[in-house]
Amino acid sequence: MSQIVLTVNLPFCGHNVINNIFCDLPLVIKLACIETYTLELFVIAYSGLLSFTCFILLLVSYIVMLVSVPKKSSVGLSKALFTLSAHIIVVTLFFGPCIFIYAWPFSSLASNKTLAVFYTVITPLLNPIIYTLRNKKMQEAMRKLRFQYVSSA
Repeated sequence: MSQIVLTVNLPFCGHNVINNIFCDLPLVIKLACIETYTLELFVIAYSGLLSFTCFILLLVSYIVMLVSVPKKSSVGLSKALFTLSAHIIVVTLFFGPCIFIYAWPFSSLASNKTLAVFYTVITPLLNPIIYTLRNKKMQEAMRKLRFQYVSSA
């Protein structure tokens, strides 16, 4: 909210078109008519702190899960590792592009549009795919399809 309040008060003039998929704070700040170096540093520091805090909290929660699951059962450990590996992949695929967009938001990266699509479209689509593939009914249906394919070939 503090970043938006500081950005709303900026003077904008001239060509106010953002060449990206969606209107993002670093891109709006670039449109200002005044020197925004201090605000850019604030956005980078604040976004970095917020991202780092979220990442550390996720990491701590994964560690707590891995430490507590083996006490229950060894089968639970393998299931937990499978689930956590899927989570870690999705988290990495989300935080990776975000770091490039927000840690260096004011450089002109040609791939910003691709990164924006990646973390706003592809990463959210991974969760339903991962959990659909882990569903027992879906696994049984895939086994039947594979068996039918092998027996017909």
